[in-house]
Amino acid sequence: MGVNVDLTIVWAFIIAFAVFAYVVMDGFDLGIGILFPAFGVGRERDQAMNAIAPVWDGNETWLVLGGGGLLAAFPLAYGVVMTALYPPIIAMLLGLVFRGVAFEARWRDPAHRRGWDIAFTGGSFVAAFAQGVTLGALLQGVSVADRAYAGGWLDWLSPFTLLTGISVVCGYALLGATWLIWKTEGATQEHAYRLAPRFFVATLVAIVLVSLATLGLDAEYRHKWLDRPAIFITSQVPLLSAILAFAFYRALKRRREAMPFFLALGLFLMSFIGLGISMFPYVVPEAITIWEAAAPERSQVFMLIGAGILVPIILAYTAWAYWVFRGKVGTEGYHG
Repeated sequence: MGVNVDLTIVWAFIIAFAVFAYVVMDGFDLGIGILFPAFGVGRERDQAMNAIAPVWDGNETWLVLGGGGLLAAFPLAYGVVMTALYPPIIAMLLGLVFRGVAFEARWRDPAHRRGWDIAFTGGSFVAAFAQGVTLGALLQGVSVADRAYAGGWLDWLSPFTLLTGISVVCGYALLGATWLIWKTEGATQEHAYRLAPRFFVATLVAIVLVSLATLGLDAEYRHKWLDRPAIFITSQVPLLSAILAFAFYRALKRRREAMPFFLALGLFLMSFIGLGISMFPYVVPEAITIWEAAAPERSQVFMLIGAGILVPIILAYTAWAYWVFRGKVGTEGYHG
């Protein structure tokens, strides 16, 4: 095919890493937006907002890297996926815009803070739900003919994609609650402790339902997960997820602060690994493999040099930002 197989796999892992980094880092602040109406007006909401104020916009760097990397390394997949999923992707971007504007404006326009709070919550919910719908649409399959999208405008919409959309909303809300447990104190932290178990249960139910529904989508998924000898490897994913869920329950019961957040991230990691098992080696399931979608080898080499320089820089300044703003937060207005 003219493309170095190992290099193509390297790029697949780079993009997967960028996507997971985005889910980890932007998931909890979208989750706080989803939970926002549950917190009291005034001190609780201000403290919740300040828990993400120093890092929320930098978190979206990984979304740009994932989308840009997909365009550069797998242009065929980018063209097919974008064409097939314009509505949910546009909805996600608009949700992120509304959330970002509301985040800045609620401090500078206190007379209309209630409206900005609604926009912050609405934008967070729409962005999270659209991401889940996009994931579900990829899993259920995209119609491809002659290396182009061959479906309709609303082919992405189905009960399965609605389920994955709600599942991501629940998961992000869990991340948001556990982040607030770690980063806040007083009434806000107590409120987060009460919310976390509810979304923990909702997230577990969602993981089980999506997993079972995925197996029902296509025989290929069932073969990857249930046939021997693959089942001896794939069965470790639900086993580790169960262990993490039990550890999460005990951490909440013992009122640990940081541990619930990292255990929740562990559940997301297991789900992400499960997604990789289901999709690999396809970038568009059952239609386009990563090798069929890959850019020319020279292009991949050139981009890999740039990624090798930029990704460590992004990781370094991200780690520095989180280190500088470690510890608990207060309630003073954000002036970023």
